[in-house]
Amino acid sequence: MEDQKQTSFTFEIDNFSEKEAMISSPTFSSGGCQWYVRVYPKVDDHLSLYLRVANPESLPPGWKRRATYSLVLLNQSRKEFFRTDEFCSLFCAQFSSWGFPKAVPLKKIQAKGFLEKNKLIVKVELKVVDEGDAIGNEKSDVNGFLVLSSQVDSLSRLFVEHPDFAVNFRPKNQQVKTTYINILLDLIETLKKPPHSISETELSNAHCVLIDLTDVGFKLHWLKTKLDEVSLERKKSNGDDTQVQELEEHIKNLNAEVHKEKVKSATCAAKVLSLEHTVSVLIDQMSDLKDEVSDLRDELNKEKTRSVTSAAEVWSLEQTVSDLKDELNKEKGKVLSLEQTVLSLRDDLKKEKGVVSSWEVLDYA
Repeated sequence: MEDQKQTSFTFEIDNFSEKEAMISSPTFSSGGCQWYVRVYPKVDDHLSLYLRVANPESLPPGWKRRATYSLVLLNQSRKEFFRTDEFCSLFCAQFSSWGFPKAVPLKKIQAKGFLEKNKLIVKVELKVVDEGDAIGNEKSDVNGFLVLSSQVDSLSRLFVEHPDFAVNFRPKNQQVKTTYINILLDLIETLKKPPHSISETELSNAHCVLIDLTDVGFKLHWLKTKLDEVSLERKKSNGDDTQVQELEEHIKNLNAEVHKEKVKSATCAAKVLSLEHTVSVLIDQMSDLKDEVSDLRDELNKEKTRSVTSAAEVWSLEQTVSDLKDELNKEKGKVLSLEQTVLSLRDDLKKEKGVVSSWEVLDYA
């Protein structure tokens, strides 16, 4: 080993918020080669960080560097606010760059207290733990599967073309995982050969292997279709019309099943649209009902207002009647008093008449 010490390298990015294009750091030396950091300031609202070998063409054929590394973000006060996990990766001619496509959201970087004076400092901590000029049986990790460096390209392409093929894979033991992924890669290579060059034994084994791979959780419907096509082509090339017809019928049935699923999907979509229309109609009806309720409330408020006004008028009339009754009682009292006076006057008048009559008698006497 030429260099087992950890190398630490930092570089600064001024006016970070104004940056749009890719940014490359100066190079630094570690493990017998030059390295640099590449920064992409805005990728899907994230900052992307990559560690790269700077001079891969100048290194000997079959070169490799296994290194542990982490990338750190600092502000102008050298305060650390983001650090990646420490990874161990194999850098070689086929893979001279490793990194983090969505290292940190831009919102976090732009938050108050992180950037000072719009300056971002990137730090890489790197330790080359193995180096050499031949890859040999060196293994690399591809999405949790350890494979030979010569298989990395094939497996990486498989994950790109069928990203969910291993999401339900159940075994956790690394050795078992490696065994199954090697079987899968071998099966794929077998099916790439011209159909006429594949023997009946190979085809029979391929069907058995595909069943085993499916049983452990691999999603390989695309590979089954490929196997059926290869089997059909081989049968045609051998002139076995009966089996060809059977395979064609089998493929026809598979296509019919696919068509049924599509029809089901279309039917479900139609039902969803119908339900959405029904919901829309109900919402409109509810809106109309709300308007009617609002109108009824307005009418009720008007009636309440009218009732209050009528009650006030009734009360006013009752008060007037009461006042009139009081005045009438007063007048009755006056009338009674007048009647009493008249009676008294009548009595007095009678008395006066009696006196006059007495005087007249005396005069005649």
